[in-house]
Amino acid sequence: MQDSGIVGLVLGMKPFLLSLLVGSSLAAADVASVVKQELPSLVTIYKELHTNPELSLHETETAARIAKELREAGLEVTENVGGHGLVGVLKNGDGPVILVRTDLDALPVKEQTGAPYASTKVVKDELGREVNVMHACGHDVHMASFVGTARALVKLRDQWQGTIVMIGQPAEERVLGARFMLRAGLFSKFPKPDKAIALHCSSDMAHGQVGIVEGFALANVDSVEIVVKGVGGHGSMPHLCKDPIVLSSQIVLALQTIVSREVRPGDPAVITVGSIHGGTKSNIISDEVRLQLTLRSYKKETRQHLIDSIKRIVKAQADSASMPADKMPEVLVSDDSATALYNQPELCQEVRGFIGAAIGADNVLTREPVMGAEDFSEYGMTKDKVPLCMFWLGTQPPAVVAAAKAKGTSLPSLHSPYFKPVPEPSIETGVTAMTSAVMGLLKK
Repeated sequence: MQDSGIVGLVLGMKPFLLSLLVGSSLAAADVASVVKQELPSLVTIYKELHTNPELSLHETETAARIAKELREAGLEVTENVGGHGLVGVLKNGDGPVILVRTDLDALPVKEQTGAPYASTKVVKDELGREVNVMHACGHDVHMASFVGTARALVKLRDQWQGTIVMIGQPAEERVLGARFMLRAGLFSKFPKPDKAIALHCSSDMAHGQVGIVEGFALANVDSVEIVVKGVGGHGSMPHLCKDPIVLSSQIVLALQTIVSREVRPGDPAVITVGSIHGGTKSNIISDEVRLQLTLRSYKKETRQHLIDSIKRIVKAQADSASMPADKMPEVLVSDDSATALYNQPELCQEVRGFIGAAIGADNVLTREPVMGAEDFSEYGMTKDKVPLCMFWLGTQPPAVVAAAKAKGTSLPSLHSPYFKPVPEPSIETGVTAMTSAVMGLLKK
């Protein structure tokens, strides 16, 4: 189209359309300006948090730091909500209520990134074991972006109207924190959200990009422990024993048929035996083996089918080994479970538009759902059915991502001791994207 055609098109626009176009451009410029001002201090916060991670349910100093930052930004802050959870509220006239969440906790992982600000922290876990601690899932990037979003929304409050509720959630890695905060009155003691949004680091996307999944984005997760009992004895006399290691091996193999032969093709499901422990010495048949499993699914019916089938197969294998009634295996389903995250398509489309206007529509990617889990889903599971949208945030150098794709190799994943986000551009995009989304949802 010729320049004269563009001029004519603009001049021919209806006034309200033209004002929207100009307003969007001005808002994006204002957000970019504020983010640039705040970025150096946000990177400092990120590095301090990265160097000083805390395990789930032990986020004392982390929560205090984020609460302090929100207060200094101008929010009204309440601490110790459902453990180490915190809630910051900023009311800015009549309008919708938007909830923004960050998570606070780190993982028992020994960092091997080689970063100058790498964590060397060692603590005792709940079993008294010494473990290394690392922000291997990017929660430090989440928190720095969260603080930056709070600052930007306060500075740009003349451009939006409504209420923001910013929560720092503990124990996400244990998929417990969301339920703890809800039980502590998150939706009754504080403004109840009309919509809730969050971001999460991606390990395979370039910084400067955001990814959105409409519909199911993350999976149900259940932890299951199987206690396989036996009759121990000398390794040279197996006929006098009931070997739980052999029975456990048969159970592990039989479990593989659930997804491949019982779940409808196209219905995502995963059963992984991640841990197996039994025995003490080569010539001793043990009397117990413990298996730890993780189950993943999207549909409620599929989730229940996995659990029921595991119980059926475990019993059947024990029966086939003539295991006495008092030695039958136990199947223990943990309460530490998360429901599948459903990103409401309409909200995702809104968020996509607002973020695209700020960072460029080409930088907002459509992503596929994955079988990871997140308890952000819990905020949409109450009777209020709050619409949710969690988007992915790119963290890796574009050239590294492109090279890995060209070679068909994988980059270090989340929870890897080698996962290393690039701080400045990742946080800049995180703050820009989240601020733009909130301002768009609360536009005057």
